[in-house]
Amino acid sequence: MIENVIIMGAAGRDFHNFNIYFRDNGRYRVKAFTATQIPDIEGRRYPAALAGSLYPEGIPIFHEDELPGLIREHRIDLVAFAYSDVPHTAVMHKASQVMAEGADFTLIGATYTMLRARKPVVAVCAVRTGCGKSQTTRKVCRIMREAGQRVVAVRHPMPYGDLTRQEVQRFAAYEDFDRHHCTIEEREEYEPLVAQGIVVYAGIDYKKILEAAEREADVIVWDGGNNDTPFYYPDVHIVVFDPHRAGHERQYYPGETNMIMADIAIINKVDSAAAEGIDAVRSNIATFAPGADIVMAESAIRVDDPDAIRGKNVLVVEDGPTLTHGDMAFGAGAIAARRFGAARLVDASAAATGSIRETYARYPHVREVLPAMGYSRDQIADLETTINRSDGDLVLCATPIDLPKLVRIDKPTLRVRYEYKDRPEGPRLKDVLLNRLKDKMRDDE
Repeated sequence: MIENVIIMGAAGRDFHNFNIYFRDNGRYRVKAFTATQIPDIEGRRYPAALAGSLYPEGIPIFHEDELPGLIREHRIDLVAFAYSDVPHTAVMHKASQVMAEGADFTLIGATYTMLRARKPVVAVCAVRTGCGKSQTTRKVCRIMREAGQRVVAVRHPMPYGDLTRQEVQRFAAYEDFDRHHCTIEEREEYEPLVAQGIVVYAGIDYKKILEAAEREADVIVWDGGNNDTPFYYPDVHIVVFDPHRAGHERQYYPGETNMIMADIAIINKVDSAAAEGIDAVRSNIATFAPGADIVMAESAIRVDDPDAIRGKNVLVVEDGPTLTHGDMAFGAGAIAARRFGAARLVDASAAATGSIRETYARYPHVREVLPAMGYSRDQIADLETTINRSDGDLVLCATPIDLPKLVRIDKPTLRVRYEYKDRPEGPRLKDVLLNRLKDKMRDDE
């Protein structure tokens, strides 16, 4: 008997699960995807060119709010949950809603959709969005290159545009971002790696992406998104923890899965977090991932001219997903502003326009900083207007990209960068990683 399916997603994990688990499986018919978290990604179709022979018309994508009606309309048997960084209680609320409509609810196990690579894979994941995966990925890439390895990074998907053109994306130069019409969120992940000389792959079909990456790499670094699990079987699974949100490692899906699977657990931001938060995270790692090596790390902040901050009214523009999906009220920019003597942090909510005003309404915990939202040209325009309407003396750009290249800012700007740094006391990531990778490769011989 064929089962009718809906996949709940956010334009990423959902497409991968479909490709690997459902696409050519005659037992199922996927009637729809639902979408949430990312603005304006519903209303599209998963294209027939990517959906396989069972779906000659493709698959429609609806807003998650329409889920109950879709279950009834399509006589759905099974709803598969396929996105990340969601409280455990919220996952079960969604399950209850689905079951009340008469359908089954499933979470597909992490390993069911992991692909096996012919080259060693180092995965960098986290227990929450905004823990510091990106800077850790950059550090891992440097370690592997210093060890004489050719490195390619494969990034968790962010296909928010024309899906037929995003099956396999390769980024090796700044011009590639414009060619692929990248959003701010995509640029935040790709640009720092490309600036480091690392080729980055992303897209939709991660089997084809893997085949392409293997042709030009000795080692593949999986650069995770949100707190999702890897799409490839890792030879070494690195998981980053945030002691500013101690306890979240046991409260969010699928971040807790990452914790339990960790080979290396990095407690990041120990230079700015409270001691009790660090101790709580360490205790949870010891209890639930007792085989993991624990590395203590700082998210080292660098500002070219810190004296320019002192006494200024500063508008801090932070990484958007850290504040929205990650539930953080501040990031590296706010820490830098306070550390270097800003008179005050400007609340840009009163100056917000359009979709940025909607973002502040949806995430009321965000007030003293401005999330760098830019999922579309219109939203980038709203961000530019909001920045220029604010009453700040100085704009502190704490996103991973060179923001003034994308938006025209009519105020003085200063960039905040943050990099991975081993804590002097304790093991270094380089030593732990190379030892783990050596052991894994020996096991495969």
